[in-house]
Amino acid sequence: MSLPDYHLEELAILRGATVVAGVDEVGRGPLAGPVMAAAVILHPDRIPEGLNDSKKLGKKRREALYDQILEVADVGFGEASVAEIDEINILRASHLAMVRAAQNLSGRPDYVLVDGKMIPRGLNIRAEGVVKGDTKSVSISAASIVAKIRRDRLMESLAQQFPGYGWERNMGYPTKEHKSALVSLGITPHHRRSFKPVHNI
Repeated sequence: MSLPDYHLEELAILRGATVVAGVDEVGRGPLAGPVMAAAVILHPDRIPEGLNDSKKLGKKRREALYDQILEVADVGFGEASVAEIDEINILRASHLAMVRAAQNLSGRPDYVLVDGKMIPRGLNIRAEGVVKGDTKSVSISAASIVAKIRRDRLMESLAQQFPGYGWERNMGYPTKEHKSALVSLGITPHHRRSFKPVHNI
């Protein structure tokens, strides 16, 4: 299995782009917590080694890469709240988080590689959708790693305030443990009420 590389970024630069960002989001599937996105601009001569889809890396490796990425890259974070998810739906909320992440970069990209088929509405920058982008582009894979660490840490801190749901382990995903806690403990302000298992309760 080949690792992501800088090829898609180089193609964009050949077509006239000067600053290329990769954007990815995490947290579409959970029943609780915001959806979080990151945008990353990497410098071609300072790419951390071992970048890959965050799901393919162990926690320790992700943590180490997170620190490296923040050190060498321009990183922007964006999120959409539980209220926004319930109001506009999870797909649009994840796109909103991506747009916010791109806007929070200190440098202004003129080309964005977006993980997935769809380009978020309101991005207003030339962009291309890259299916399974976190396995192809180092910029997208860096974004997937920093977004995941950021969201995991948030869920761990929410787990301190709302014990019993196992968020420090399941990050809000609909595990057996989380679903049974929903029945026994009820719904918190951090639960997505538009999601079926929560809505049904």
